[in-house]
Amino acid sequence: MSRTAVAPLERLKILLQVQNPHSIKYSGTVQGLKYIWRTEGFTGLFKGNGTNCARIVPNSAVKFFSYEEASKGILWLYRRQTGNEDAKLTPVLRLGAGACAGIIAMSATYPMDMVRGRLTVQAVDGVVRQLMTEFFSLYFYLQTDKSPTQYRGIFHALKTVFVEEGPRALYKGWLPSVIGVIPYVGLNFAVYESLKDWLIRSKPFGLNEDSELSVTTKLACGAAAGTVGQTVAYPLDVIRRRMQMVGWKDAASVVTGDGKSKAPLEYTGMIDAFRKTVRNEGFGALYKGLIPNSVKVVPSIAIAFVSYEVVKDILGVEMRISD
Repeated sequence: MSRTAVAPLERLKILLQVQNPHSIKYSGTVQGLKYIWRTEGFTGLFKGNGTNCARIVPNSAVKFFSYEEASKGILWLYRRQTGNEDAKLTPVLRLGAGACAGIIAMSATYPMDMVRGRLTVQAVDGVVRQLMTEFFSLYFYLQTDKSPTQYRGIFHALKTVFVEEGPRALYKGWLPSVIGVIPYVGLNFAVYESLKDWLIRSKPFGLNEDSELSVTTKLACGAAAGTVGQTVAYPLDVIRRRMQMVGWKDAASVVTGDGKSKAPLEYTGMIDAFRKTVRNEGFGALYKGLIPNSVKVVPSIAIAFVSYEVVKDILGVEMRISD
């Protein structure tokens, strides 16, 4: 639900992150969305969303389950060390549990995220031929007569990368992703849960009367958590996306440039990617795409958290994230 709602902004963010600075196609949020609509049609706004949704289902399931299990384990150790059986998780401990959950979930589904990035930016230069029904298959891709060889979907992309670039290529950009998980996912959980606990304890502004927060209040907590997490971790996300494009011989013109700079992207590692990005494009390049990402992360993260707890209430599941 949350990823589909903000799919156009997600795709634009990735395009801004990796586009060649010498051949600018997307210069801003509004202009970028209009350009995609004009050149690729309505379906172009959702390009790569099928892959993202297919990835996010196992990713979210593993992440939330891992968080709850890690929280219980950390709380058990904390109570043993302090000797206080009524001790609660502190924000630091929640950060640790959230980081562990994020790393486990991200690592388990990283190859799908890697090919999703490539599916999102592969070249499109003419009229889109895909139907919206392809969203429900795992082959939501866009290809035209003017495009180079394209990935035909998740499985074709995974196979092609594995054969042409080797199995390690499926984990390009994994290191900055792991490092980015700590502030991004960790702070998301920590800020969200800490805000909820503070609101329940202090009862400010009459927000809660029966020690139960409303959906609107939870939405605000999720929005605040998402904003903090994405801002701190964003430069690592830019580097991750750029590293994922290395070695792609059929990279789209948005990455390699339209006749101005066809040299392939080459990074020897995360530090080299940081150094070359800042040296060639300036420090601001580490925040390319931040505006559409900021616009989309608030509803995306908030809807994800609220939907999770509402569905658990509907299903009658007693364990909640806040437990």
